Amino acid sequence: MEFATFILATQRGYHQTSDSVIHDAIEQTVLSEQAGFDTAWFAEHHFNNYSLVPSPLMMVAHCAGVTKRIRLGTAVCVLPLYQPQRLLAEIGFADVVSNGRLELGVGSGYQQFEFERFGVNIDNAQAMFSEYLDIVLKGLRQKIFSHSGHFMQIPPTAISVRTIQKPSPPIWIATGSPSSMRRAYRERHNLLVTALHNGLETLGALRGMIQEAAAAEFKSPGDAKISLLRCCYASADGAEINRYLDNARFQRQLSEALHQRRQQSHDGYMLQATPTQLDLSLETMRENLPIGSINQVIDRLLQEIEILKPDQIAIQTQLGDLDQTTMLRQIELWGDKIIPAVNKSLSHLNV
Repeated sequence: MEFATFILATQRGYHQTSDSVIHDAIEQTVLSEQAGFDTAWFAEHHFNNYSLVPSPLMMVAHCAGVTKRIRLGTAVCVLPLYQPQRLLAEIGFADVVSNGRLELGVGSGYQQFEFERFGVNIDNAQAMFSEYLDIVLKGLRQKIFSHSGHFMQIPPTAISVRTIQKPSPPIWIATGSPSSMRRAYRERHNLLVTALHNGLETLGALRGMIQEAAAAEFKSPGDAKISLLRCCYASADGAEINRYLDNARFQRQLSEALHQRRQQSHDGYMLQATPTQLDLSLETMRENLPIGSINQVIDRLLQEIEILKPDQIAIQTQLGDLDQTTMLRQIELWGDKIIPAVNKSLSHLNV
């Protein structure tokens, strides 16, 4: 089983500086490599405090210079907000400076406020994503490519800085929709999925969707790698766990606020999270997630792995204003105790 850290780089309030959030994210990436994680994923958002990373490829390029082994991924590049020709050049550059360690995650985006400020109609997001992914695939695989589509006309074009990985870095599609899952299986891409803060029932339903999508393309579910983004936390300190869960719930509330956001806030980019009908109690979140003692987390992860059958677990770090010392200690704990124990148990099951 591969393990990853997912670094959203959220800022909960002005008591955190934006530069400290970014530098904390970089420090977590370096420690993730030292702790034995396989991948570090970086998000992309704009004009708000939900994530301070405007370009995951910039994070990949920087972190390539302070790491040596860990793979570095975009989770995700929001394709409708890019010129795909420029994105292709930046993909090549990031793969070169990381010595072929780039994992390319892509998605369609969902925040109308962001789209409006890039002059893009969010109603076209899915169609643009599909066409722009076609262009990215052409540019990665063809020495000279062209494109004639609904949203983009590109004359014969060559990208000067090409990826080290051939024909391309691994491509991951962030999805919860059957059509995107089917495309992933049809074109041999991988899947980035999440069950949010829900429990085993949601994971079972997600596995069912994956199986149906694979079968519809005459594939096996194992023909695509699956990464599960999960809030996980191990501690014997109940108050520390509650701080983590409170920040996880804040992050979910902020995501919902971004769905509804239409106006510029008076004080800049900082949004305030407010309770919603989707909120879960901290007790319910504990029951639903791999949260608790080290052994509780290990046992719960093994349950979830058995149901979803992912190839990778991506644990959520950089949550809200959870202090950096605590988060770094958590990453080390996973490297020292949890990852080895999970993989040992899985190896015994596969004997």
